[in-house]
Amino acid sequence: MEHKREHLGRSMVGKTISHDKIIEKLGQGGMGEVYLAEDSLLDRKVALRILPEQVACVQSTPPVSSAPEPGRDAEGRRGAVTAGHPLAAEAGLKVLQQGGNAMDAAITMAGVLAVARPHMNGVGGDMFLLYYDAEEATVYGLNGSGRAGTAKTLADLRQEGHDHMPGSGPLSVSVPGAVGGWAAALERFGNISWAEALTPAVELARTGLPVSETLARDLAGEEQKLRREAEAARIFLPDDAPPEPGSVLPMPDLANTLERIRSGGPDEFYHGETGRRVVEFLQERGGLLRTEDLEGYEPEWVEPIRSIYHGVEVLAMPPNSQGIALLEELAILEHFDLEALGHNSADYLHTISEAIRIALNDRDENVADPDFMEVKVADLLDLDRLAELALSVDTSGGAPQAFAAEFNDNPNTVYLIAADQEGNVVSMIQSLFAPFGSGLVVPETGIVLQNRGSLFRFDESHPNVFAPGRRPYHTLAPVLALRDGKPWLALGTPGGDGQTQTHLQVLNNILLFGMTPPEAIDAPRLRRMPDGTLAIEDRVSQEVLEELRARGYTVDVRSGWTATFGGAQAVLIDEATGAKRSGADRRREGYTLAY
Repeated sequence: MEHKREHLGRSMVGKTISHDKIIEKLGQGGMGEVYLAEDSLLDRKVALRILPEQVACVQSTPPVSSAPEPGRDAEGRRGAVTAGHPLAAEAGLKVLQQGGNAMDAAITMAGVLAVARPHMNGVGGDMFLLYYDAEEATVYGLNGSGRAGTAKTLADLRQEGHDHMPGSGPLSVSVPGAVGGWAAALERFGNISWAEALTPAVELARTGLPVSETLARDLAGEEQKLRREAEAARIFLPDDAPPEPGSVLPMPDLANTLERIRSGGPDEFYHGETGRRVVEFLQERGGLLRTEDLEGYEPEWVEPIRSIYHGVEVLAMPPNSQGIALLEELAILEHFDLEALGHNSADYLHTISEAIRIALNDRDENVADPDFMEVKVADLLDLDRLAELALSVDTSGGAPQAFAAEFNDNPNTVYLIAADQEGNVVSMIQSLFAPFGSGLVVPETGIVLQNRGSLFRFDESHPNVFAPGRRPYHTLAPVLALRDGKPWLALGTPGGDGQTQTHLQVLNNILLFGMTPPEAIDAPRLRRMPDGTLAIEDRVSQEVLEELRARGYTVDVRSGWTATFGGAQAVLIDEATGAKRSGADRRREGYTLAY
């Protein structure tokens, strides 16, 4: 007998439980009963939520064959979704199955993710998306990032004693753009109503969030930051401690906020009571946002930037996103026979690391609010310039000179994909930046405020220098690839500074080495750190690791499946039939479903 079940961190829908043994009931969740179970796929105990109508068959589960791992690998001819949490993926799939389009599913998932991953994204964060419109055969980009507040100038901040933008607190908060982005996307390309799109998020917040092992671990890891702010501690450290796996985290304040936004539309956030609370709170704390900053916010539809790589047209968001770095990496690597070098050989890893180094240097020197960049995007992507840079890379060469570099890893982002039966595709990403963003939670709203303003610089010679009303440089970078003008691959990942490095390797795995999306995502990866260290997963051979060390690299070998290397999600689409094959990364709570 089939029934629905969810691991709190690894959900299965329409699948039988695979050799799981129910150990004990942990409690009653708002969306079902919570059990502790043995999971043979993960070889550990997991918290399990059984939907109410299925509780009776918990103890009578037949065995299941060795099918592709649910949630990590899915196939369907009509629609596919991926998301940074199982509950979001389920909500998105339901929208598609009920006749909604890709944008309907995407914005629904975005709302659920704002509840399900509260330390990584939310109504107090930002978003970007790429959208392929099948009817128009056109890709659109939407920049849903916010601008700096106008309450203070750079001179004011210096006079207050600051020599750099704080990484947290009220000065790090720029205008949250997510809600405005959701509304703009749904209004232009969606079919369902705003209220319909936000209802699953409201319901999840109202019933409470089941705490997965991943969420429990993440909250425990941020306990010190949460304790700095009474409101954050009140919500996320119930009973004065991080919640345990299998418990349910109450979120009534966020539910009320989402209800107001559902009823009042985006104006409630930017012009209404909710916006007033945000501004008053930040002004009391000496922040940058004023009422007119929220009221004047508008997301921006933009032309994606693009590059041809081995016959595939790869599209990314233009600055202030770091998407340009991926296109530079690909243009440089086009000059090398990577297949001949061999997947994850020392020559291969050295060569892609050099392309990453060159592109990220360009990014760090130039990417900012496009209205204030000194170098044009077209000049950075000039193929002759990049071909000349490629000449500096020797596939059998040694490590370049390393430089000390400050590095704050902020991989706290969620990503999602929706692909429908009409051929529409959404590649979307949203984030608070650091875990719990600025660390600030607006009292009695449940809104965690992002810290994207922390990426501004104080160096007035740099294009990313802080100024009132400017957009900061952004790490968020969704990807969409076309073949013969039709969607071929939607791809994205959390991972802060490392996003384009994950994009590059997963794309190569699929395009050059013939892997399926789940194989491409599971394959071991590297991440080049700002100081030149190569963090590499321990599934790369010892022989290759030793050769890289012999070339002068500092190699930091990481065991297990860690968030350092991102949390990739991908949907591969057959251009002729529309069939979809999707994958989601076990390094995170990503999940994929298709039908």
